Amino acid sequence: MPHIIFEYTDNLSEEADIPNLLKKVNSVLINHNDIFPTGGIRSRAIELQDYRVADGAENDAFVHTILKIGSGRSDVDKKEICDELFEVIKGHFAYQFARRYLGISMELIEFSEEGTYKHNNIHKRFRNG
Repeated sequence: MPHIIFEYTDNLSEEADIPNLLKKVNSVLINHNDIFPTGGIRSRAIELQDYRVADGAENDAFVHTILKIGSGRSDVDKKEICDELFEVIKGHFAYQFARRYLGISMELIEFSEEGTYKHNNIHKRFRNG
């Protein structure tokens, strides 16, 4: 953990530069490797083709971000990281935001480790480096 998931409307796909967005958010999380182990970071984006925004009268768009983390981080750390991530996301979509109707949102989901199953040898690469 953490996992960061973007859902974005397909009317953003030509200008969204999603690979660069994923790189940016991973960099934020890697810079906090004292809180989140680098080997556990996962980011992905899902382009939505079936959606409706508001009354459907305009070509409205949205980007919704979900940050999933295991429990145990301090409220201060969670706020700092969420604030930083949200600023990066807003900055990434600033061009689109200035030129069209666009909703940008983010939520944090924190869960207990109980009921979570993991099998990951990626951590080993970062411990031995």
